[in-house]
Amino acid sequence: MQIKLHILQHSSFLGPGTIENVPENGQVERVAEKLIANGCKLIFATSYGYLEPILRVAQRHPDVVFMQVGRFSGTKNVGAFFDRPLEPMYIAGVVAGHMTKTNELGFIAAHPVPEVLQTINAFALGARSVNPKTSVKVIWSNTWADPIVESEAARGLIETGADVLNFVQSNPLTIVKLAENKHTFVIFMFGDAHEFAPKYWLVGGAMDWGSFYTKIAKSVINHTWHSEQFNCDMSSGVTTLTPFGPQVPMTVRKEATDLSNKIASKKFVVFKGPIVDRDGKVRLTAGHNPDFDWLAKMNFFVPGVEGNLPK
Repeated sequence: MQIKLHILQHSSFLGPGTIENVPENGQVERVAEKLIANGCKLIFATSYGYLEPILRVAQRHPDVVFMQVGRFSGTKNVGAFFDRPLEPMYIAGVVAGHMTKTNELGFIAAHPVPEVLQTINAFALGARSVNPKTSVKVIWSNTWADPIVESEAARGLIETGADVLNFVQSNPLTIVKLAENKHTFVIFMFGDAHEFAPKYWLVGGAMDWGSFYTKIAKSVINHTWHSEQFNCDMSSGVTTLTPFGPQVPMTVRKEATDLSNKIASKKFVVFKGPIVDRDGKVRLTAGHNPDFDWLAKMNFFVPGVEGNLPK
């Protein structure tokens, strides 16, 4: 048996073999229906906002398998996979906490969905674990991709004191290049962008999806696939840490690498309780580990994060 596989994503940066720049609206249904009409039997939906249109298509095509990132529906032919950029972003926070001189870190975020909040909070916790004076100022772009908005947000953060920028946007080019030109350290959640910031790149998170996509495809071919949740964290090898930038000292690299190894071997858990939000409310009690459901419902900021949190 052979199957046709396609990946839907809103980014034009993450690589080949995809249907790119699909907005989170009715276009998802139209693209998915066209793929199915061409014989596709497995579709990966790699943006948080794709779930609702994917569910409508899945109901019409029960013989097609869909894999949705970041959200689980329990639908028979729709599975879920959860990447864990929060893990490398905690490590990136440790690096940023060591490298900042102003103790002000900037974060440009697309939308206040749980995965983005996980990343912001993990970054802040990592930074404050080595430098309690640090704060993370968040600016919402309210879009996955808008170079003008991203540029204005980055400039604003730098002008108000941030000397490290982190961000969650589809394409890194605008912010990474601007940071390099402004002599500001930069971090990216979804890949290695050091070539665009050869002097001021610090570190980033990356996703190596090949083995996971192959695993899912084989299970569909072998008729062993069923709807479930897959955790694609650092222990799985899917989520990884990028190489460090040239200005990161060897002592900081070693600390970050050791922490990466601990996370990958599950000797260190990001968000292990107690977790308290910035208003002092206990969100996870002492000794408890976060599960799928807890992470998927994250709707708060931890101490040290500044900025509004849209509802």
